[in-house]
Amino acid sequence: MAPRIILVPPSAETSKIAEELAPAGFDLVLARGEGIENEAALSGAEYMVCYPNVVMKDAFFRAAPKLKLVQLLSAGYDNVDLDALRRAKVPLSNNGGANAISVAEHALMLMLTVSRKVVWQHGSVSAGRWRGNGPAPRMYELYNKTLGIVGLGTIGKKVARLARAFGMRVQYFDIVRLSEDAEDNLGVKFRLLRELVRTSDIISLHVPLNDSTRHLIGAGELAQMKPEAIIVNTSRGPVIDEKALYTALSQHKLFGAGLDVFDQEPPPGDNPLLKLDNVTLTAHFAGPTWDNHVARFRNAFDNVQRVQRGEAPLWVVPELAELSGK
Repeated sequence: MAPRIILVPPSAETSKIAEELAPAGFDLVLARGEGIENEAALSGAEYMVCYPNVVMKDAFFRAAPKLKLVQLLSAGYDNVDLDALRRAKVPLSNNGGANAISVAEHALMLMLTVSRKVVWQHGSVSAGRWRGNGPAPRMYELYNKTLGIVGLGTIGKKVARLARAFGMRVQYFDIVRLSEDAEDNLGVKFRLLRELVRTSDIISLHVPLNDSTRHLIGAGELAQMKPEAIIVNTSRGPVIDEKALYTALSQHKLFGAGLDVFDQEPPPGDNPLLKLDNVTLTAHFAGPTWDNHVARFRNAFDNVQRVQRGEAPLWVVPELAELSGK
């Protein structure tokens, strides 16, 4: 009997990509996301491929006793019940950087958009005000500015390379430091978090959300930032203390912010950040592009085949490293 992969695709269009890339010799079953523990096909499933919005509690794992791997199509996994996976002894892998280029590009886009007041410019031109019918706003270049990257993983490294191409100086903070040679090759310098916060012109956040990173950037850190500084968040909303961020921005203690993520998604209409004119907002769309759907499924099916061959899975999240088999 062919090993079974249960796939919960984000859309009908992407399921076609998955079907084209699915490895030979496997039984690929498309499933719903809601109430998936009731899917009859789960009883014979060995692999689960999905986004972290699929609820996987103990009942799910009881319904899938043969499961060898949960393979996410996303980089983030903060919505996944890690304790349930640990009890079921099933490793969890993320997407192996499939969306890293997209997120890195999005971060640079937000830096440029905020620095050059693109939203204000668009609103003025489209409303017939040309340059706003008033004094020109202050705008900045990225060239020769200092970018502070918090979290120098796969995405953070790509942001560093793009920023260097814009002529930026790049420094980083991460709990895992690069070797001196690796820092030299990437063109980055390590800084302590408070040091990075004080000395960066732009800060870009690229850490996972966990107990150690929740409100990593709080009122104290925001108060240390330069008044002309910009903060960009394409990681997870709660990495920043949202109330403290609103206070800093509304009092113009920061130049601006570019946010792709929020404490609550979608943000409620009364979220005060939505009313500020020094913030550029996007709808948690940094990751998904049509280009990287292929990369997501490619990495997922490659990892499935590795496990099927008896090899250890790649990209197992650190909290479940003991289940990787390495």
